[in-house]
Amino acid sequence: MKSYISIASAVLITVVVFSVTKPNTAYSDEPSIEKPQLVFLLIGQSNMAGRAHLEDEDRGPIEGTLLLNDKGTWEPATNPMNRYSTDRKSLGMQRIGPGDGFARKMREAKPETTIGLIVNARGGTAIELWANGKPLYDHTIERLRKAGQTKIDAVLWHQGESNSNDPQYIEKLVKLVETLRKDLGDPNLPFIAAKVYGNRPVNDHIAKLPEHVKGTAVVSAEELEVFDGVHFDRDSQKILGQRYANAYIEISSK
Repeated sequence: MKSYISIASAVLITVVVFSVTKPNTAYSDEPSIEKPQLVFLLIGQSNMAGRAHLEDEDRGPIEGTLLLNDKGTWEPATNPMNRYSTDRKSLGMQRIGPGDGFARKMREAKPETTIGLIVNARGGTAIELWANGKPLYDHTIERLRKAGQTKIDAVLWHQGESNSNDPQYIEKLVKLVETLRKDLGDPNLPFIAAKVYGNRPVNDHIAKLPEHVKGTAVVSAEELEVFDGVHFDRDSQKILGQRYANAYIEISSK
């Protein structure tokens, strides 16, 4: 009888000790998400949000690229990238934007660098709605602060369709750049704007940005195609993203 008790006690002690000393491996096999080395803020209206259709090959993670989610943490970047925008339209309207081509081109140029994208666009918005004190601007800054993202390496801007004939557009754009630089604590923050599709007066204003503000660049929309008169198609969005990347690489090397 005593021998049975002794054996049972030994087994119990072994189980207790093993339970206490065995490391908690419940999460040890889960890959940890590193923080990006370069972080880009993508804002503007629908062409930045992305309206071009997605192919199956567009749905997987982009190697070496992270996306800031709605919890303020980083996750592998997948399309549609504007799905976490604080003020986006319906989820079904979010498809592929320039962030895809941008990230892939950046990785091609800097294969050892992890790219972080924060996409916070909303379709159909005029530049006035992106002014300091307006919800789109304030929510964007608030999102960055909540995520503890104190450093942005460049802002990618695509907007202008809603201000096609605005004679004061350049003044408003300059003000946006200055306000972002102040609020993000970087007086030299690179800002890259892209022209909109077609021969619209607003493109003349966008083209003048580097003349007014140092550390800015303009991306062409030449030879890009749209599928509805306004929105770039999938191939054009990828090319547009590549042009943003080339502009950043050039401006950051100066």
